[in-house]
Amino acid sequence: MASTRNPQVVVYHAEGCHLCERALDQVRALRDELGFELREVDITGDPSLEAAHREWLPVVEIDGKRRFTYHVQLDAFRRAVAQATADS
Repeated sequence: MASTRNPQVVVYHAEGCHLCERALDQVRALRDELGFELREVDITGDPSLEAAHREWLPVVEIDGKRRFTYHVQLDAFRRAVAQATADS
């Protein structure tokens, strides 16, 4: 039986990060098209998140796997979400 679970996309971002704003806009725009769950995590002020992600921002994970840093490549993002959907 096929699963109907949508992939989970997490975007780690920080206040004042222009690359983050662009990535969030891109991912939000694709959410309805691709049907994934989106969680936006502001790392500002969280020492563990800052240590893990600050130098790579924005960081985009799909089902817990880091897929993009700095920039989101739209075609690659679509393929990654499709693959995550097929694997679920």
